[in-house]
Amino acid sequence: MAADGRHGKKINVDPKMLELLACPLTKGPLAWDPERGELISRVAKLAYPVRDGIPIMLPSEARTLSVEDVLAQPKLGGPS
Repeated sequence: MAADGRHGKKINVDPKMLELLACPLTKGPLAWDPERGELISRVAKLAYPVRDGIPIMLPSEARTLSVEDVLAQPKLGGPS
């Protein structure tokens, strides 16, 4: 669970949903960052927000990953 930045609510991402979702730019897999409540595309180096439990899969809404985010990637969850 992670805090949703807009309302401070706790959210979960269904592991099955993670298996179905793909980065809209690279078509690659996404990883869940529970600390920030974002879906991470390692290849595109983008973090897509999840608002009210809904992934916002628009590149224009994504946050570019910083060097610190890239270095912290091994702790991210993802499909097994």
